[in-house]
Amino acid sequence: MGLLLVLAFIVVPIAELYVIIQVGELIGVWPTLLLLLLDAVLGSWLLKHQGRNAWRRFNQALAERRMPAKEVADGFLIILGGALLIAPGFITDIFGVLLLVPVTRAGARRLLRRWTVGRVAVVGFPGGAMGGFGGGPGGRNGAKRSYDYDVDAEEVGDEVDHRLPPASE
Repeated sequence: MGLLLVLAFIVVPIAELYVIIQVGELIGVWPTLLLLLLDAVLGSWLLKHQGRNAWRRFNQALAERRMPAKEVADGFLIILGGALLIAPGFITDIFGVLLLVPVTRAGARRLLRRWTVGRVAVVGFPGGAMGGFGGGPGGRNGAKRSYDYDVDAEEVGDEVDHRLPPASE
C-alpha cells in the first residue's frame, strides 16, 4: 500500500511535469496549455455523458430487481476516469480516456473484479432484504430487542410547525 501511495503522490506528478515540459518544448507553451484545457473540458463532457448512461443502467437494474454489480463498477470507473481526465497532465488523461470508453472500461472492470475478489464480502440478510438483521421487524422470534428504538417511535407534538422560517431580507 505504501508503494502505491508513493507512486500516486510522488512519481506520477513528476512524470506528468516531465511530459508537460516535453510537449511544451515540442509544440509551444500556449498550445500545450490549450491542449490541457481542452482535455479537461472533454473529460467533463465524457464524465457527464457516460455517468448519465451508467446511472440509467443502474436504475434499470434496480427496476428489474437484480444486483447492479456491473453498473456500480462502471460508475466507479467512470468517476475515476473523469477525475483523471480533469486533472492536468497527459499520462492521467490517457488512463482517464481508457476508463471512459465502454470497450476498454470492460477490461478495467474485469481487472477490478479480479482485484476485489477475496477482499470484499457481500453479506445477505436472513429473511430477505427487507427482513433486517434478525429476520423481521421483531427479530428472529418476533421478540422486541432493547435497541429497537425505531419500532417504538411515535410522532409527538403535532402542534409544532416543522417548516423553515421565512427568509429575512
